[in-house]
Amino acid sequence: MKQALKNSRKILLTMLLALGVGAIFILAIGENPISAYAALLRGAFDGKLKIGTTLASFTPLLLTSCAFAVAAQAGAFNVGVEGEAFLGGIVAAYIGINWTFLPKPVLLVTCFLGAILIGMLWALIPAVLKAYYNVSEVCVTILMNSVALYITSYLVNGSMSAGVANSQSLPVTVTLPKILPPSNFNVGIFIAIAIEALMIYMLKKTTWGYKIHTVGTNPQHAEYIGINPKKVFINAMMLSGAIGGITGCIEVLGVHGYFLNNFATGLGTNGMLAALIVKSNVVLTPIMAFFLAVLKSGAMGMQQSTGVPKSIVDTITSVFIIIATMELLFQFKEKKRKVSIADTGKKAEAAEAVSGKGGASHE
Repeated sequence: MKQALKNSRKILLTMLLALGVGAIFILAIGENPISAYAALLRGAFDGKLKIGTTLASFTPLLLTSCAFAVAAQAGAFNVGVEGEAFLGGIVAAYIGINWTFLPKPVLLVTCFLGAILIGMLWALIPAVLKAYYNVSEVCVTILMNSVALYITSYLVNGSMSAGVANSQSLPVTVTLPKILPPSNFNVGIFIAIAIEALMIYMLKKTTWGYKIHTVGTNPQHAEYIGINPKKVFINAMMLSGAIGGITGCIEVLGVHGYFLNNFATGLGTNGMLAALIVKSNVVLTPIMAFFLAVLKSGAMGMQQSTGVPKSIVDTITSVFIIIATMELLFQFKEKKRKVSIADTGKKAEAAEAVSGKGGASHE
């Protein structure tokens, strides 16, 4: 409990520091930071449409940050959530367009199952390469994001094209109900919250969660106590991929109603940012995801109401990255210092032992 409060205070201070740096930049261009932030909040919460838009932005951020955090708990750096969202979306669109012989409730579930399956299979590739061949999952997932984008672009410009100016598929025959119309906020938020709650319970209360945490902390120790680190690593990556696929499915069925080319660009990166800031703590990722959603949603309102460009939000998020990087650097230096002290102690003990043996021999 004390650690949770400490982490919460640290996140709050980080938010305030980032907003403070943003305020300095706003002052530098001759604007009032209080007025600018007030306009940002109005842009995010003033009226049903703006609240719905903010919550619609929060849904994919919650899922992508959760997907990254789950993989990170097992020591994986899954940068491929964006690609998994693309493929989950295209599979959901294909099923939703072509499998009309199914009753609509069954069709809706099938869309989600298809998205989950493709997300898991897509994440399986970098997981196996890392577990068995020690190929960096960072490089593989980054490259696979481009492959996923090219596959989906080819399909919506080819066999799945709606034949309109924009690169998109035909409308799906089943959708998620909207909340707070005319915004894109939909019941997908409840699916996202349920997944987040399930992941928290799984990681905190179950044996599998313990295995994931153990492998992520020390795979050698995990293997020593009978846990298969390769299997756990692969399963965690596949679970992360499944959540990425669900993200794409919700965006297609709940937001657009069809597959729109490049719809998931930036979703994986923003979710990864939210998770990294809170060190992949699944309890705190929703808070950071919501904070980033508010910034993104209110940025346009701030620009329209004041002379502050919406790019100031990018400055604030960049400060988050810098702070997170600096903290990791300090942790690395502290760990290195402790290792150095430990090595010095061992050398001193060895020298003392040798000296003792030399003395005994001389006698």
